Amino acid sequence: MRCTLLVLIAAVLVLGGCNRRSDAGPVIVSAIGTPPRLGDPSRGGQDLPSRLLIDSAAQGLVRFDAAGQIEPGIAERWIVIDDGMSYIFRLRDAEWSDGRQVTAEDVVAVLNRQIARGSRNPLLPFLSAIDEVVEMTPEVIEVRLKRPRPDLLKLFAQPELAVFRTRPPGGSGPFRVTATGKRDVTLHPAFDPSRSPDDDIAEPGPAANVQLIGERAARAILRFAARDSDLVSGGTFVDWPLLSFANVAPANRRLDPAAGLFGLVVADRSGFLGEARNRLAIAGAIDRNAVLAAFTSDWAPASQLLPEQLDSAAPPAIADWAAMAAADRFSSARARVAEWRAANAGPLRLRVAVPAGPGAAILYAMIATNLHSVGIDTARVALDADADLRLIDAVAPYDSARWYLATACAPCGDEARTAIEAAREAPDALSRARRLAEADVALAADGGFIPIARPLRWSLVALRLRQWQGNSRAWHPLNHLRNDTN
Repeated sequence: MRCTLLVLIAAVLVLGGCNRRSDAGPVIVSAIGTPPRLGDPSRGGQDLPSRLLIDSAAQGLVRFDAAGQIEPGIAERWIVIDDGMSYIFRLRDAEWSDGRQVTAEDVVAVLNRQIARGSRNPLLPFLSAIDEVVEMTPEVIEVRLKRPRPDLLKLFAQPELAVFRTRPPGGSGPFRVTATGKRDVTLHPAFDPSRSPDDDIAEPGPAANVQLIGERAARAILRFAARDSDLVSGGTFVDWPLLSFANVAPANRRLDPAAGLFGLVVADRSGFLGEARNRLAIAGAIDRNAVLAAFTSDWAPASQLLPEQLDSAAPPAIADWAAMAAADRFSSARARVAEWRAANAGPLRLRVAVPAGPGAAILYAMIATNLHSVGIDTARVALDADADLRLIDAVAPYDSARWYLATACAPCGDEARTAIEAAREAPDALSRARRLAEADVALAADGGFIPIARPLRWSLVALRLRQWQGNSRAWHPLNHLRNDTN
């Protein structure tokens, strides 16, 4: 009887224990992706583990807190002057990983490398408003703009603009890399040079460390389910189906209210996709509710490009198909496909590019079924292969309509492309807002992007990580996980 009772108690703990781990040890984080390595963002994009590492070891002028809001980084304060044309940052006392003091000259050199013409920094297309970055004093830098950009701080908070030194590789914290393994790195809180020797603050012990592991989603989920980690970060729709096989309590599963794009871009505008009405017919043929229900009821569909008005002069543009009832959309799409087939000999087959993984297989199957029902055959291809339709699944780095429009225009029609470029060159906020609204309307009519939803981003979070918060950036800094490791 006693053995039976113990088995029942153990089962309850496994199924409903919320993966409670002791607060005594270091925080163990599994980030979905390749092993974390420190690398220069000017040499190209990085996946999540390396982005988390550079954010931890080499903070930017500013950074994101647990809620996705701006907080000081290497700059302790800043002001915006000249009607938004100049940002002035005062640097705090900070040290490189070798103990040398960080100066304004150092910071200017790093930022100029990231925005240089030959840089492959992923954010470079959205930094064109920066005219120059200059040293004013050894503790003060100024970022001078060609055009006002009220959203600039959110770009500076991205790990791609971390103040990262290449030799030796590293930055000013908030962590230092103390050990590097095959798939992981160990991080320890960096020394704060602004702290007075008289401050009665104990040096952080091993419990303040963070072990950052880069690994496949399946391995990360198993590690968490076995209570061998505290956090799985970077989950997407691709790996969501794996959670149904894991012994993880619902309280540990967290979704971010991520802002961004999830949909199909028309990558090849020839043949059937050469006409806007055909592209719009495909958009109307997708049963978004059924597609997303195959994953979770918490994933809401989207039928427009912009999530809200943002910095556009008008509310989000709505394509004509979005106002139609589902049955009418499908019958209209079938009629359009039949008309095109009657006038064009040969097969109608579209290549759909999606990533590898179980969630992507489900997504493709649902989209293929929808398109087959209106008379279009499909073939699944790799995400980087030649394709007719290609999935975009991206979280917005900042809240501007220009990011959404420029990202969705890959490619798009001349009218939309011209309006997007006019918004980039607009001399003031009012002109920019008007151009963005024009581009939104043009892209909705063009049908170059087929919205499906907003990005699905999930984490597995142990209850000891009391500071973890879902946010629109889907970004969770490693120094904001526990109350005692700020």
